[in-house]
Amino acid sequence: NDTINGLKAVAENSSVTEFILEGLTNHQELQIPLFFLFLGFYVVTVVGILSLITLTGLNSHLHTPTYFFLYNLSFIDFCYSTVITPKMLMSFVSTKNVISYAGCMTQLFFFTFFAVSESFILSAMAYDCYVTICNPPVYTATMSPQVCLPILLGVYVMGFARAMAHTACMGRLTFCANNLVDHFRCDILPHLERSCTSTYVNEPVVFVVVGIDIGVPTATIFISYGRSKAFSTCGSHIIAVSLFFGSGAFMYLKPSSLLPMNLGKVSSLFYTIVVPILNPLIYSLRNKDIKIAMKKTLSKKSFS
Repeated sequence: NDTINGLKAVAENSSVTEFILEGLTNHQELQIPLFFLFLGFYVVTVVGILSLITLTGLNSHLHTPTYFFLYNLSFIDFCYSTVITPKMLMSFVSTKNVISYAGCMTQLFFFTFFAVSESFILSAMAYDCYVTICNPPVYTATMSPQVCLPILLGVYVMGFARAMAHTACMGRLTFCANNLVDHFRCDILPHLERSCTSTYVNEPVVFVVVGIDIGVPTATIFISYGRSKAFSTCGSHIIAVSLFFGSGAFMYLKPSSLLPMNLGKVSSLFYTIVVPILNPLIYSLRNKDIKIAMKKTLSKKSFS
């Protein structure tokens, strides 16, 4: 009888159809300044990414494997940022930042899909850099379309598989009446704290899967740059990559008891907001080909 009553109590408390996202901060005087700050970040990110995508598409001399991967990185960054930032902006101007259960799981799926895809597209770009510097005579054959397309397909397959794994594990949980989530977006760890069923499956899955998704690309990137001796020429890229993987590892690869959620939210800002705004700047301001393409595109518009 006690077991039956306990199950009934769980069922009664698990009818959560929506979550309330607490947001980045509870200080009311900071809400409007933070709204305009992150709105500015988002506008700069979107303009930078769309400019990079447009330049890459319009200029035939940029139709190379290097810029093929850069084009896809820009696309991923755009989607990645758009999945998170608009909802976060709403939290600054809403009295109650509510998201439906279905909407929350959808945001979690697409966030995971694009985050994992980004980690592996960065690996592909590092390998491309290695081949460019170390084996220029065989670059065309090594990075042919027959090679690049399967690599890109593998990037998105990895992202889809990881997103399905995390979302499916989250879907098996029952959430109790307390639906206030201490975060500005739907994320795995804050929601595990709101589960009234066991999370013994979820926690190892998060640790192992995230460990692979961070460890393998990080090793690939640093080995590729190390062997190609490209650290001096790709220093800004290394900084962006380190921020992306370092903040992700800080968030997911430490026991939740050792990481207060406030620090987790700050860490999340680096890989959700800072990195997408840095990538267009790194690949445009420090890139001769992009500068040439920009001058050509602007001169065509001026002439017309």
